[in-house]
Amino acid sequence: MLIAFASAKGSPGVTTTVTALGSVWRQNVIVADCDPAGGDLALRYRTPRGLPLDPELGLVSVAAAARRGLSPEEVLEHVQTAQGGLDILAGVTTPSQVTGIGPVWSALAGALRDVPGTDVLVDCGRITPGTPVLPLLMAADAVVLFARPTLEAYAHLRERLRWLAGQLRTGEVGGVPLGVAVVTEPGDTAATRDLDRLLQHSQLSVAVLGRVADDPKAADALAGRRSRRLDRSMLFRSARELAGAVYGLTRFGPTNMTIADQ
Repeated sequence: MLIAFASAKGSPGVTTTVTALGSVWRQNVIVADCDPAGGDLALRYRTPRGLPLDPELGLVSVAAAARRGLSPEEVLEHVQTAQGGLDILAGVTTPSQVTGIGPVWSALAGALRDVPGTDVLVDCGRITPGTPVLPLLMAADAVVLFARPTLEAYAHLRERLRWLAGQLRTGEVGGVPLGVAVVTEPGDTAATRDLDRLLQHSQLSVAVLGRVADDPKAADALAGRRSRRLDRSMLFRSARELAGAVYGLTRFGPTNMTIADQ
């Protein structure tokens, strides 16, 4: 299963949230860093022995393999395990490397979707019309966008969802389901309700999945910048709730529409 995560504008914390989701995901999982602007995971994490992750082993190497023909099983040869046990497909180190991947995005998307016994959570970064990762979004079992609860963020999100819904044929048979989640203060109970009303008014068939706690201390710990227990943090607690909603959005879950009014 392949689930793609992105933002419409700004930096609402896509990488942090996808990494948190990968850390609490109940199935075998790979977090794939496919942000065209350049990956962060290889910079943030180290191997279990404390060594830097290899920036050349990941998206760049698996894309090179895809030019010769790539089976889903071969994807695992390009994955690295970080401290804490999270399996990571490291991203590009410079945006220019994305240009060379262009011809094989579709083949790569198919291989990531079908890795045996493993779900793949893909960080696609900020997406705009013309994004090179559109084949990943179109091959996904679900696409989830993140936003912060501001007027301007919601406005950009709405327009990006309109464009994506057309590209992904969301709401049609065989289309890719779309979901959104709000990155906000732990006590903000109105954000998802307000966003749901906005999307319904805009006649967008998009699931509002819930909230992600804006928890800077836990985010720093997750990125290895400080030492802190994470399992009871607001970030991980919200990630566990969101993980269930995201899974439910896919064709594998119990429903393809989960509206959160928390």
